[in-house]
Amino acid sequence: MSGRREFLKLAGCGFGMVALNSMLAADSLAVRATHHAARAKRVIFLFMQGGPSQMDLFEYKPELEKRNGQPLSFQLPKNYEAPGIRDSRIFGPISKFVRQGQRGMLMTDMLPHLGGVVDDLCFLHGMHADSEAHAPAIRQLHTGHSIQVRPSMGAWTLYGLGTENQNLPGFVSICPALTGDGGTPQLFGSAFLPAVYQGTPIGKSGDAKNARIDYLRATGITREEQRHQLDFLAEINRRHQSGADAELEGRAASFELAFRMQMEAPTVLDLEQESAATKALYGIGEKETDDFGRQCLMARRMAEAGVRFVQITDGGWDHHGKLRQSLPVRCKAVDKPIAGLIADLKQRGLLQDTLVLWGGEFGRTPFDQDLSQGKAPMTDRGREHNPHGFTMFMAGGGVKAGIAHGETDEFGWNAVQGKVHIHDLHATMLHLLGIDHERLTYRYTGRDFRLTDVFGNVVKEILA
Repeated sequence: MSGRREFLKLAGCGFGMVALNSMLAADSLAVRATHHAARAKRVIFLFMQGGPSQMDLFEYKPELEKRNGQPLSFQLPKNYEAPGIRDSRIFGPISKFVRQGQRGMLMTDMLPHLGGVVDDLCFLHGMHADSEAHAPAIRQLHTGHSIQVRPSMGAWTLYGLGTENQNLPGFVSICPALTGDGGTPQLFGSAFLPAVYQGTPIGKSGDAKNARIDYLRATGITREEQRHQLDFLAEINRRHQSGADAELEGRAASFELAFRMQMEAPTVLDLEQESAATKALYGIGEKETDDFGRQCLMARRMAEAGVRFVQITDGGWDHHGKLRQSLPVRCKAVDKPIAGLIADLKQRGLLQDTLVLWGGEFGRTPFDQDLSQGKAPMTDRGREHNPHGFTMFMAGGGVKAGIAHGETDEFGWNAVQGKVHIHDLHATMLHLLGIDHERLTYRYTGRDFRLTDVFGNVVKEILA
């Protein structure tokens, strides 16, 4: 393939159509003034796809332990239905809870490295969402809406703030999961927002070692020749264009971004520039943690380089069965990398203005689930989906450190205190970034849209 064709493939396919809504790309991505003083400049979102089990990880429930194996002693909704529900019993925590940090925060012993940075974490135990199904729940977490296609929170962030580095995408999704329940480009898409705000996917799920942007280097053509080609194409497009043509402007803008990226992106993606000690901090080189560790280190390098929103996905948290065998494996894979990321950001002075967000689309039930219709032993059972009460956590970026906000009932089924809906989470994230979620709007099909739709309240209790 000629150098020209490689370059055009990078520009035209690697990033999609970058519609600018009749604005120049530079203006669209330029840093914009905030509505109020910002505490965070950027976001790193650690998405645990499938739904981590809150009562096994972060919210200890003595009543569950006490009544393990007993019939359900609380009322389920009358219309509640789930596979195996008629045989379900109370399911106590599968892990030992230990006290960590200066305040003795109770959490699982399956996350010892995260326990080492627990004093930097802000737990949200009263999280709740609207759907029990993966796809709509994941869509709501990422876009604010469970059914309709809406811009992702990364796209809204980039639209509201612009980006600090014009030579890199302002919104990146590292090794996204594009298959299975909820795996879709919508999770980093821009929907009706100008497509310059969509996320750029880098790498494939499960293969962080080879994560790269394809066709980043053109061969057989000099940089000066590329510059002449782009100028020539731009002139042809200007002559061809009649009025505002967002699609044509978008393609031209993607060419320009691709041209600029060739100089800086390879350096940012090159983890070999890091010291052996830093790689070890993230668990790189260890079988269980290498893949996710690479993603977390890549996220830190991007945040340091001025990328506004970085999203990382780790799948495999949907434990309907074999919870005792599967959950420790997932914990082992992410524990050291996430703790390493938080510690690394902190020692570099980046944590104070970087908001780290961890969580899944919902949590799990306090009762067990047997998909084998009574054939599986209790040790092989798992938990069903639970959007009524679950845990997420934040770190840095202007949130209080070493606290737990909210809680679920004595069984871990419903959020009862300090309740935080997904809309509230989005409103709080934008607030920390200096954005009033009610003022960040985009007019489309005759109405003003926003990430939080007509909902959302800032969770002021967790603001530092």
